[in-house]
Amino acid sequence: MKNDTTFKELKQSGYTDKTVNQEIQANLIAKIKAKEPVFEGLWGYEDTVITQLKKAILAGHHINLLGLRGQAKTRIARSMVSLLDEYMPIVKGSEINDSPFQPISKFARDLIAELGDETPISWVHRSERFFEKLATPDVNVADLIGDIDPIKAATLKLPYSDERVLHYGMIPRANRSIFVLNELPDLQARIQVSLFNILQEGDVQIRGFQLRMPLDIQFVFTANPEDYTNRGSIVTPLKDRIGSQIFTHYPKTVALARQITEQEASISDDDKAKIQVPDLARNLLEEVAFAARESEYVDAKSGVSARLTISAMENLIAAAKLRLLESGSEKTNIRLIDFMSIIPSITGKIELVYEGEQEGADFVAKILIDDAVMTQFEGLFPRVPKLEKEGLKNAYTDIIQWFNNNQLELNYADSDKEFYSKMDSIKPLTKLIEDNVPDLDDNDKNFCKELVLWALTISKKLDKSENASAFSFESAGIGQFFRS
Repeated sequence: MKNDTTFKELKQSGYTDKTVNQEIQANLIAKIKAKEPVFEGLWGYEDTVITQLKKAILAGHHINLLGLRGQAKTRIARSMVSLLDEYMPIVKGSEINDSPFQPISKFARDLIAELGDETPISWVHRSERFFEKLATPDVNVADLIGDIDPIKAATLKLPYSDERVLHYGMIPRANRSIFVLNELPDLQARIQVSLFNILQEGDVQIRGFQLRMPLDIQFVFTANPEDYTNRGSIVTPLKDRIGSQIFTHYPKTVALARQITEQEASISDDDKAKIQVPDLARNLLEEVAFAARESEYVDAKSGVSARLTISAMENLIAAAKLRLLESGSEKTNIRLIDFMSIIPSITGKIELVYEGEQEGADFVAKILIDDAVMTQFEGLFPRVPKLEKEGLKNAYTDIIQWFNNNQLELNYADSDKEFYSKMDSIKPLTKLIEDNVPDLDDNDKNFCKELVLWALTISKKLDKSENASAFSFESAGIGQFFRS
């Protein structure tokens, strides 16, 4: 925190007054020249969104971030705070962050006229120069811009035409700051109209009282394309006044998606030490989201938020943590059967089309997990043949025949020793793993064993049944495997 000073001392310090955009531009340029990261934690946007964002800032534009849910639009806006100076001087007591060099409120103008160089100056940290409002249908002009305060008028015995009776809304209070308006299409059209002059001319009109107030604000708007048809739209004149519209997108690779999930998932250090998540399990989790974005049951226009995998990872860890508590074990690995615990994370994060609604959210969630399993399986192992001739062996024949005489039950609460000893009893399965993925570490090999069994049930080579505490795998019947 910086100590208060006077206007004279501020001028003697060599401080240069800048607009908020000049300030952001200068700090952006300094970071670029020093080859420092500008927007950290925005994985997958380095060559797309971040590049466009830098150009918009250098152009001095207000920005509209347009994208589906869970594409880090709000995070991008909040990250712009790092481009502000650490501290900003204001006329002490100003409600709207008046610059002593260019005061715009009557309070600040009168104070400087009275005290001159002795005008007290206080400092505002950049963390207090970020204002955020979620646009909802009940937001009104008074919330955003302000209104006449009759109590203030009566107390001060002032007419309503006097500027001092105004109660400032969020936007004037965000003077010389960053103001983010989330979900702009949800804002009523008449409220959007009130933003026209603020963005361009700086005129504010409150209940017919014309007030010239050249506000200095960096506006960042966010919007979801779905909202343009489902709930509202950005009125054309307002859209015309927003300098740059930047489209966001979902991560394009599993590796990038993993980085986002690992960065955002709330997992304690203690849980990380006790619960091992195999690489294949991390990849499979991301494949579920990719499968959802391609699914015929899921509304593509609505999008599938990155929060799906973040929440799913937390649920996976919770499932393993519950197993530790119930079994009394010290450590455990994430298993494929644990993925049933992510179903609540899926059903709460996807919008279904009519066909999906008919099938049911839980059913669709299991299909998405199965699709992800098959995607990962086919990247590691030979395809499971649909038809087999009697006497002709393939990579999975011995495993399937093992189940002709045996049944496997995998319990959620089994300790790792119990769980993996059951898996190891299927010798043909161990051989398949060693033949196809010998370079994987032991945790991934164990996960692969489940992956193969799961894929064989999806391919209808084995049967799988489920209850509250276990999965059972058994033969699907000889006639189903051998066809002439």
